[in-house]
Amino acid sequence: ERDNGSTDATMGFLLLGFSELLRLRALLFLIFLTVHLATLAGNVVIFLAVVMDPSRPPMFFFLCQLSAIELCYSLVIVPKTLLGLTTDGSTISFIGCAVQMHLFVTLGGAECFLLAAMSYDRYVAICQPLHYAVVMSEGLCLKLAGASCLGGFAVALGLTVAVFHLPFCQSHRINHFFCDVPAVLHLACTQNYTPELPLLAACVLLLLLPFLLILTSYACIASALLRVHSSLGRGKAFCTCCSHLAITFLHYGCATFMYIRPKSSYSPARDKMVSLVYTNVTPLLYPLIYSLRNKEIRGVLRKML
Repeated sequence: ERDNGSTDATMGFLLLGFSELLRLRALLFLIFLTVHLATLAGNVVIFLAVVMDPSRPPMFFFLCQLSAIELCYSLVIVPKTLLGLTTDGSTISFIGCAVQMHLFVTLGGAECFLLAAMSYDRYVAICQPLHYAVVMSEGLCLKLAGASCLGGFAVALGLTVAVFHLPFCQSHRINHFFCDVPAVLHLACTQNYTPELPLLAACVLLLLLPFLLILTSYACIASALLRVHSSLGRGKAFCTCCSHLAITFLHYGCATFMYIRPKSSYSPARDKMVSLVYTNVTPLLYPLIYSLRNKEIRGVLRKML
């Protein structure tokens, strides 16, 4: 039963964004726009550099997909955020909110699976170097890339349907700059933990399982490196994993903090700040990490430029 202050969710939602920071909205708009354009430029350059490279080894193929995901990631979130900074908030329809959440979770989930695939690529390259070209064939790379996208899409679809089937009895105001899962769940008028079960299941499928695969791959890599007597050889092998490890810790660190916790611990102000990191900062850092830490990528970029 709805109370007097309830709102029919089919009428849509109001994304409050940063409406409380009236004096800083112009500055925030300029900062977000600059970061967004830099993110788009960085990922487009990486994407084009990989596409234009005729050899295109498996690592480059996965990096190309990672850049494409980050491009879409930014376009799903940032334009609506910029629009909200020009007013006291931006409205979004019920369907629009569901679509945004679905795309956001799909892309984030695809990135989780892709990072697991990239860790397997590093495992084969270091632990089975003589069989690398045979094992990491073009067919397998395409299957892993397709499975990453399909897995993220399927889990996101189930989670989005479960969330938007909940009764929304509180205000239709979402104290966030996009339709994030915890922010929308906070509006549900349920008193038990049942609505959180789909989010928990999604976290297990998108975060826990891929992360266990990544840990397994790097445990095998560490074991193989311990058998290498040359410190130069160990250093060279480890350097090939640095970029992937950095991105993995960034992605899984933010995602774990945001989603693996009960609804009662939801804090709009804190969650918005963390969301700023993984929707604006990390997509900008990924091209920088790979271009600075990867000699092959730097070589391709120099050729292209």
